[in-house]
Amino acid sequence: MILHTADLSPYAAKVRMVIYAKGITDIEFDLDPSFRKGKFSEVSPLGRIPALDVGEGDIIPESEVICEYLEEVYPEPSLLGVGVRHRAEVRTLSRIADIYLLNNIFLALPQINRKHRIDAIRDMLMVQVTRGMGALEAHIWPNTKEDDFAAGDTMTIADCTLVPALWMCQNTVPNLDVPNPIEGNDKVAAYWAKIQKNAIAARVLDEMDRGLKARLAGTE
Repeated sequence: MILHTADLSPYAAKVRMVIYAKGITDIEFDLDPSFRKGKFSEVSPLGRIPALDVGEGDIIPESEVICEYLEEVYPEPSLLGVGVRHRAEVRTLSRIADIYLLNNIFLALPQINRKHRIDAIRDMLMVQVTRGMGALEAHIWPNTKEDDFAAGDTMTIADCTLVPALWMCQNTVPNLDVPNPIEGNDKVAAYWAKIQKNAIAARVLDEMDRGLKARLAGTE
């Protein structure tokens, strides 16, 4: 299988973190040249990464769908949690990160340019990010032990979604001239400080840092 991915994409980073957490070694990382030419829709109809080629051009798009596919193909270790209620909480955390944090941050990216910024649009989107962060603060588990994760004492898909999302909160949102939304949310801040020390999370964060440096240098 081939995962079409790029270092800076938080959605692709989510899938890579799942792959690392599961110890999957038979998926190749690549990015079809058509992506840089704006023609990736010839590979995947949505035209976005990540996209997983499971063989002979059979493409699975969308990070959440890819992660669910990998969970079924590689069921151990499970990243979905233990028991019905726990799995629901894991999915809730992942959805908050996807829909309320990442989606609204991406919609706000054009507002980074101060010359063309429309404050009302930026503010409307940041209200949703703040709303999502408040929900995350309510749902995330207290990190009271050294090995705590977002939803307990084992890594789940919630962590794989939250790590890239919180990286975006820290490294992108302040460029909109608004505060880092992590600040003031004590449980989220404690989790973020701790998860960055995890080897799997650190690997993904290093890749995103590398992608940002390449973007700023124009060598991406």
